[in-house]
Amino acid sequence: MALRLVVAEDSYLIREGLRLLLERSGDLELADAVATLPELLEAVERHEPDVVITDIRMPPTGTDEGIVAAELFAEQRPELGIVVLSQYVEPNYALRLFDGGARGRAYLLKERVGDLRQLQHAVGEVARGGSVLDPAAVDALVVARHTQRTSPLARLTARELEVLGLVAAGRSNTAIADELTLSDRAVEKHIGAILTKLDLPADDAAVHRRVRAVLLYLAGHRD
Repeated sequence: MALRLVVAEDSYLIREGLRLLLERSGDLELADAVATLPELLEAVERHEPDVVITDIRMPPTGTDEGIVAAELFAEQRPELGIVVLSQYVEPNYALRLFDGGARGRAYLLKERVGDLRQLQHAVGEVARGGSVLDPAAVDALVVARHTQRTSPLARLTARELEVLGLVAAGRSNTAIADELTLSDRAVEKHIGAILTKLDLPADDAAVHRRVRAVLLYLAGHRD
């Protein structure tokens, strides 16, 4: 069964490009394409889509409407998948998007949407409750200066920071164990302690807690 989508993008060219791209997909159905936040809210209410693809900036203010929409949907429609598109990497917005939980959230640069396979992957992941973070956003978060003395990262031991850094680099538990000469069980204990110290909700799925831990690390850690 095809996934129903609503697209919100104020650029007519990008909006129509997305429409044409989605029409080529057999497993994605475009229910509506709109240009403003009020229109997006109305379209979601009317069509009850599985996934929303939204730009960050659109009328009425042209600032953070896409993130505002994601925050509203997190409260009102937690089952709704959200793919947020951005012209440039904006770390603060990426952090806001995932702040309420990584489940069903994706942050992509607009340059990715021309690749139907990447778009299908992101839509499919958020529809299943997964999460997708653009690699370029990861790079930007690495260099973003958000370190504060009150950062929850200060609660971690040196070893826990080392383990979290390897998680952020995409290492599996087994690979971390091999690199640090630890047992798999020891790595699991370190990761459990990290997630607890960072006050990540225990009722969130383990993979989503790891994503949020990585976001905190990338936003707040300096090499």
